[in-house]
Amino acid sequence: MAIVKSKLLQKIYKNYPNFYKKDLEKFFDIILNEIKNSLKRGDRVEFRGFGTWSSNIQKARISRNPKTGEKVNTPEKKTINFKMSKDLFKKINNEEE
Repeated sequence: MAIVKSKLLQKIYKNYPNFYKKDLEKFFDIILNEIKNSLKRGDRVEFRGFGTWSSNIQKARISRNPKTGEKVNTPEKKTINFKMSKDLFKKINNEEE
């Protein structure tokens, strides 16, 4: 089951009831927008203990349509890579530290 933004905000609000919901939502949106803008600029984003995001440029290439076998020009595009931290890896795999 995936966690959605609204459920995550509810959990944050339960842990920090002194903050207004609209303020927490605005704060969360600011963080997400900063991550998006940094990746768009080509910067690396790192959350210690969680992981890092980085963007790469995938070169333009000629690919094939698998259904018809027809050649298709694929333009250059940015891709996002995520690498989890060792702490997150250990937590996911139930390893002791």
